Amino acid sequence: MLPDADPAFVAAASVAGGRVEPLSGSTRGLVWTSSADADRLEAILAEHPAISWVQLPWAGVDAFADLFERHRGDGRAWTSAKGAYAQPVAEHALALALAVLREFPRRVRASGWEADERGRTLYGGDVVIVGAGGIAVELLRLLEPFRVRTTVVRRADAAVPGATRTVTTDRLADVLGTAEVVFVVAALTRETRGLIGAAELAAMPAGAVLVNVARGGLVDGDALVAALDSGRLGGAGLDVTDPEPLPAGHPLWTAPNCLVTPHVADTDAMTVPLFARRIAANVAAFVDGGTLDGRVDLDAGY
Repeated sequence: MLPDADPAFVAAASVAGGRVEPLSGSTRGLVWTSSADADRLEAILAEHPAISWVQLPWAGVDAFADLFERHRGDGRAWTSAKGAYAQPVAEHALALALAVLREFPRRVRASGWEADERGRTLYGGDVVIVGAGGIAVELLRLLEPFRVRTTVVRRADAAVPGATRTVTTDRLADVLGTAEVVFVVAALTRETRGLIGAAELAAMPAGAVLVNVARGGLVDGDALVAALDSGRLGGAGLDVTDPEPLPAGHPLWTAPNCLVTPHVADTDAMTVPLFARRIAANVAAFVDGGTLDGRVDLDAGY
C-alpha cells in the first residue's frame, strides 16, 4: 500500500483477507493512495511484474492516462474508486445547483438589503446530466422529490434507470436546448476534454445553469467566462476548474452568479471510510477470485 498506508486502509485490507507488507517478489496487489505520481507507480510496476491488480484512489483516473496507454494488454487488472464517492459528490452538485438558482453567489456578496424577485425553483424543471456513472445515478435519486424531467447523456447507447430519457453524446447539443440545469459528471478523457464549449453553452436556453463536479477540463473555461459575462448563462456552480487550483484574480471568482468551491465535494472525512470500503471489497474479491468493483476500461480511459 503506497505511497501512504492510512491505518483505516490497512485495517480494511486485513479484515478482507489480505496481508499488507512491504513490496517484494510475493506482492500480488497494490493499493495506490496518491492521485498522482504516475511515474513512480510505473517504476514500481516495472520492478514488480508479479503485481496483477492495482487499486487507484479516485473515481477520476485521467492523471494516469499515459500509463494506461503503455500498460494496455499487459494482463493487469486496474480498479478505481468510481462510484465509491458518488453520494457526497451528488449531494454537493445539488447544493451548487440550488444555490445558483436562488442567486446565492450574488446575495452573499451584497452589503445592503437588495429586495428583488430574482431566483428560481428547481421543481418541475428540465435537467440534463452529462455522464452516467455513479454520481449520475445518485443525483437522479436526489432529484426525484423535485419532479424534474431528466435527460442523461452518455457514450453508450443504453438507458439509465431513473432517467426520463437517455441519449448518446452525439445528441448533446439537441438536448441542451431545453435544459434549465446542466450537471457535468462525466469522466475526463481525450474525447471529452472541452465537451462543453462555446457552441454547447450557446445551445442552452437563456438563464440556464451549469454545474460541474467532475473535472474542470470538461468545460471550456474561456467560453464559460464569456457566457457568464454576457448574462445569457444564468449562472454556474463549479467544484472543479481549469486551471486548478483557480488562481486569485481569475474572472470566474467575480463572474456574475458564479459559485466556486475548491474541489471539496468529497472531503477526507467523507472519502477515507468510503475508500476503505472499496479496498475491503476488492481485496476480498482479489483473494477469492471474484469480480473487482470499479474496473477501469483502459481503452475508454475510465
